[in-house]
Amino acid sequence: MRKTDRYKVYGANSLWHVYKTVPFWKVIKNFTVIQLARYTPFLKVKNWLYRTLLKMEVGDKTAFALMVMLDIMFPEKIHVGKNSVIGYNTTILAHEYLIKEYRLGEVYIGDEVMIGANSTILPGVTIGSNAIVAAGTIVHKDVQPGSFVGGNPMKVIYTKEEMEKRITQDEFL
Repeated sequence: MRKTDRYKVYGANSLWHVYKTVPFWKVIKNFTVIQLARYTPFLKVKNWLYRTLLKMEVGDKTAFALMVMLDIMFPEKIHVGKNSVIGYNTTILAHEYLIKEYRLGEVYIGDEVMIGANSTILPGVTIGSNAIVAAGTIVHKDVQPGSFVGGNPMKVIYTKEEMEKRITQDEFL
């Protein structure tokens, strides 16, 4: 189960309550910063924008590829470790607006994590250090450190131990 906080809404669906949950001008600022960062080719500039203007935790040497889409409402709930790669057009969400409730959850991405292109990371998940997420994966639950996951729904392809065994075997070939 993902680690999210749930907030009930009444009357209209939760998206109709959006500016009761997050200030309008914060959304405008975040949208502008995220769109600028999506298109800039300069990794240091992206990380500076994310750390300084969006209050995200971003580790040294982490690389966000072109077109990565961060949560516009709550980017400060996204934490990425050092030397990780976030692949092209990946979406990282920290909120979900549903019919009768909305949910907020921190996203933790460890050190030296590889996230393939066009993946979606849902709120409230932790991706452990040295994990690999295959391209196009919907990350809907925690990923154990060192494991290789992929698909929709996401499945473990190799555990850390299986990955280490494969690497050891490949060294002898």
